[in-house]
Amino acid sequence: MTGTNRGALAGLRVLDLSRVLGGPLCTQMLGDHGAEVIKVEPPQGDETRGWGPPFHDGEAAYFVGINRNKRSIGLDLSRPKGCDIVLRLLEKADVLIENFRIGTMERWGLGYTAVLAARFPRLVYCRISGFGADGPLGGMPGYDGVAQALSGLMSVNGSPSSGAVRIGVAVVDQATGYMAAFAIMAALYERNNSGRGQFIETTLYDNGVALLHPQNANWLMTGKSPTITGNSHPNVAPYDRYETRTRPIFLAALNNGQFRRLCAKLGNAALADDDRFRDNADRVVNRAELDAALIPLFAAADGEEVYLELLNHGVPAATINDVPTVLDHPHTRHRAMVVESDGYRGVGFPAKLGRTPASMRRKPPRFSEYGREILVEAGYSCAEIEAFATDGALVEKRRPG
Repeated sequence: MTGTNRGALAGLRVLDLSRVLGGPLCTQMLGDHGAEVIKVEPPQGDETRGWGPPFHDGEAAYFVGINRNKRSIGLDLSRPKGCDIVLRLLEKADVLIENFRIGTMERWGLGYTAVLAARFPRLVYCRISGFGADGPLGGMPGYDGVAQALSGLMSVNGSPSSGAVRIGVAVVDQATGYMAAFAIMAALYERNNSGRGQFIETTLYDNGVALLHPQNANWLMTGKSPTITGNSHPNVAPYDRYETRTRPIFLAALNNGQFRRLCAKLGNAALADDDRFRDNADRVVNRAELDAALIPLFAAADGEEVYLELLNHGVPAATINDVPTVLDHPHTRHRAMVVESDGYRGVGFPAKLGRTPASMRRKPPRFSEYGREILVEAGYSCAEIEAFATDGALVEKRRPG
């Protein structure tokens, strides 16, 4: 399971106290690129271990998908000795990431401002939360769907007939994980110059608001509230789903050259010279008339054939694929976006580094699988480790939630 490439982040030590999605996704990305990630789990384990079915060997697909390249140790941080272990592990750590309810780390004596900043001045501490520590919603709990609703994302997703609809993937949680990884790397880069770590906070709410582009930019410029537009784009046309005689496609002709080539391939080149459709602004204003002209042209076409023809002529288009089609697609395989190793199957690495690529080195860990190994590396004796297990600070079997 050990990759031959150490990765761009080899030597970086990350203590991951996070659970669910945003934090674990962030640390999986760091681990994919070579960081050593120690996943500290509560006595009940990361709750996503039970988020199924589906399960394989007792672990949920949800957990397996975002926890490779990590080692797990179960610690009860409500016990002083559990917190003492965290402090020992931080002596060699560069990064700590957590997503507990605001105030939890402080209650355990592990708050950044009161304790960790002075004791570990080079530590980069990243907190993920629903809404942040202050403000009208400060300290409130939040999950992806709640953030989608409150941030406005849900209000622009769906169709006029359906009303607001949750985006079908946890887009806010995932964006927050990516933002956390970016912020951590920015802080580590700055540490090269200053020698000092710092506190980072990124929230589901903030990331949800940031994801609203271009609707947020449109409102800030015009004061006009965005509306649900279904598959179409508020600023660009044609950018929509179209039915063909075989299967639906999605079209994104974003400039005049693409639109002209589209019209030619659909057998109506003169459409591009129509005054109503000469420029994108004209096409957006006359969207209904444009659709009335394009719909019958697409209805006569074969979706599989026409999307490839359009792509070959520089017009972005796609069939609307389901998940099995995507994960078995030849291009997915070519891009190594499915990783298979020693019984593990997961999504590949979306960032390809030329000299130091990401790699799969460890399968997602069993609960506290590496607990004793981690404590030995931290300098504890076998007797001390046994005492931690007896005390309950070291948790080696998941407790009921």
